[in-house]
Amino acid sequence: MIYRSHVLVCAGTGCTSSHSLRIIENFHKKLEETGYDKEVQVIRTGCFGLCAAGPVVVVYPEGIYYSHVKPEDVEEIVNEHIIKGRPVQRLIYKEHDESGVNTTLNDSDFYKKQHRIALRNCGMIDPENIDEYIAFDGYKALGKVLTEMTRDEVVDTIIRSGLRGRGGGGFPTGLKWKFAKAPESDVKYVCCNADEGDPGAFMDRSVLEGDPHSVLEAMTIAGYAIGAQQGYIYVRAEYPIAVKRLRVAIGQAREYGLLGDNIMGTGFKFDIDLRLGSGAFVCGEETALLASIEGGRGEPRPRPPFPAVKGLFGKPTLLNNVETYANVPWIINHGAAAYAAYGTEDSKGDRLRHEAFDLLKDTKEINFIGNVETRDVPYGCCDVLVADGFTGNIILKLYEGVAGAMMANIKSIFKKSSITMLAAMMVKGGLLALKVRMDYSEFGGAPLLGVNGVVIKAHGSSDAKAIRNAIKQAKTCAEKNIVGTIAQSVRDAADAE
Repeated sequence: MIYRSHVLVCAGTGCTSSHSLRIIENFHKKLEETGYDKEVQVIRTGCFGLCAAGPVVVVYPEGIYYSHVKPEDVEEIVNEHIIKGRPVQRLIYKEHDESGVNTTLNDSDFYKKQHRIALRNCGMIDPENIDEYIAFDGYKALGKVLTEMTRDEVVDTIIRSGLRGRGGGGFPTGLKWKFAKAPESDVKYVCCNADEGDPGAFMDRSVLEGDPHSVLEAMTIAGYAIGAQQGYIYVRAEYPIAVKRLRVAIGQAREYGLLGDNIMGTGFKFDIDLRLGSGAFVCGEETALLASIEGGRGEPRPRPPFPAVKGLFGKPTLLNNVETYANVPWIINHGAAAYAAYGTEDSKGDRLRHEAFDLLKDTKEINFIGNVETRDVPYGCCDVLVADGFTGNIILKLYEGVAGAMMANIKSIFKKSSITMLAAMMVKGGLLALKVRMDYSEFGGAPLLGVNGVVIKAHGSSDAKAIRNAIKQAKTCAEKNIVGTIAQSVRDAADAE
C-alpha cells in the first residue's frame, strides 16, 4: 500500500515513559475517525536522539519535527497538519530560542552535524518490522559475506576499517576477530555485551530498541568469520523494551531464514539466543559476563587465557559490545576505506596510519601538510604522497585507467569529422604534451626507496618503451647518488638528535 504521509513516533525508553504509546494509539483512532487511516501510516520507531525534546513526532514527506508532544496534541496535528497541510507551529522543535525554528528534522544543528553509522536506522524504521530493516539494506552485508567473501577477507576488511571496540576499551576489533578465528576448535561462540550498566546510559539501549537487526546481522557475519555456529546476547532484564524487540527480531530472522540452518541457502548455520542479566555492574567485564551466561556467579576470571582462546564453556569466544557490532554491516557494504576515512584530521584510519601520521608530523625537516583527499592528488597538492602499498597501488591503477580512458575519448572525439580532425591538428602540440604527462611508459617506473641500492619498480604491463625509460631512471639515480644522499640525510638527522 502507498501512503501519502508517514507519521513517525518515537517509542524508545525515554519517550515511552512520557506516554508516546498513547500518542500512537491516539493517532490511529483520530485517523480512523477522519477517514485518513488508508492514506497516512503511523510508525513507531526507536530513539531519535533528542530525548530531552521527547516525546518526538516526525511527519513525512515534509520532515516536520514536533517535540514535547502530548497525547492530547494528536487531534490538532491531524486536523491542522494532516488534513489542512498547516504544520502546528507551537509544537515544532525549536533550538536555543523562539527565533530558531526548524521546520525539518535534518535542519536542526543536532542532526546536520552527524553522519550516522551505528545509529543509521534509529528513528527511521519500525524496529519490530524486519521488512523495513531489509528495505534499508538490511542483511545485504550478510548476503555479500556468505556469497562473495572468504572468512579471511571478512576479518581483513574489519582490520583495515580501523574499527575499535566502542565499549570504552578501544581494542582493534579486527584483531580480536583474527584472534578468535585462529584456534582450531569443534565449537566457537560469538557473544554480544549488551549489559550497559552505567546509570542512565542509553547508547547501546538506543541501538537495541531502534535497530536490533543490525546487531543480529553483525553477529552472524562474525560467526561466519571466526567459524562459530552459536551466538548469545547478554542484556539487562531491566531493559524490557530492548529485550522485547530483540526477541521479536530473533524470531523474525529465524522465520526469514536469516538465522538457523542453511542461512540464505549457503549451508552456513548460525543461531542467536538471549541471556538476561540481573543488573550486576561487574558483568560488564567480559569474563564475568561469560561466567554469568554459563549460569555461574558473575565474577571476573584471571587472564590469560583470553576469551578468544578459552572463553564461554571453555571454547574460543568472540565478544564485542552492541555499538561495535552495529558498525559492521555498514563497513561490509561500503568498504573498509570508507569507514577509515572518518575521524579527526590526526586520528583517521587504523593504527598503522596513526603511527605514520605522528612520525611525519614530528619530523621537522619536512613540510608535512597532513592527510590529503584522493581527489586533490592530480592537482599536485603535495610533492610526496605517503600511503601503504595496497592503497597506493589502487590510486596508481585508478589514475592509469582514467588517463587511458580520457585519452581514448579525446581521440574518438577528434576523429568524428573532418572539422574535428582539423581542430586536432591545431592543438596537436598540446595533445602530445598531455599524452606524455598521462602515459606511464614515459616514466618507466619509480624508485623503490629504503633499500641499499638503486631499484626501479616498473609496471607489470610495461612495453619496450617503458623498460627503456625505467633503465634510464636507474642510470640517473645511480649518477646522482640518490641512495647515498638519502642515507647521509638520515645519518645527519640522527646525529642532530
